[in-house]
Amino acid sequence: MKAIANASVKAGDIAYRQEITTAGFELLADEPVTAGGQGAGPAPYDYLLASLGACTSITLQMYAAHKGWELGDFSVDLTLLKNREGDTRIERVLKCSASLSAEQWDGLINVAGKTPVTKTLLAGAEINTTGGTD
Repeated sequence: MKAIANASVKAGDIAYRQEITTAGFELLADEPVTAGGQGAGPAPYDYLLASLGACTSITLQMYAAHKGWELGDFSVDLTLLKNREGDTRIERVLKCSASLSAEQWDGLINVAGKTPVTKTLLAGAEINTTGGTD
């Protein structure tokens, strides 16, 4: 397998605050105050949705450009839902300011279901965990 991304996460000095380094960027993650964190950054599920939304938006902009379609202002709104039984669902809503035909919307929605992050989430990914001392 070929590595396509990597990240390093270090626990911060404040409870639940995490310092993330990826692709030369430094990010923060934290839990909301209601969950015992300080709300110093997005929570892990927020980053999951951000990843899916960014991948969706980028892919659909590429697709529209390839088709010669003008999308105008384009956005993707996402919500993660869970129930007591442990079922999880992500609601994804595409929006644009351009007037698109039903056929164009069908194309965008079809491609949204095939973006790289969408496919990874739907298929699941094997996670191998090891440990050791620094």
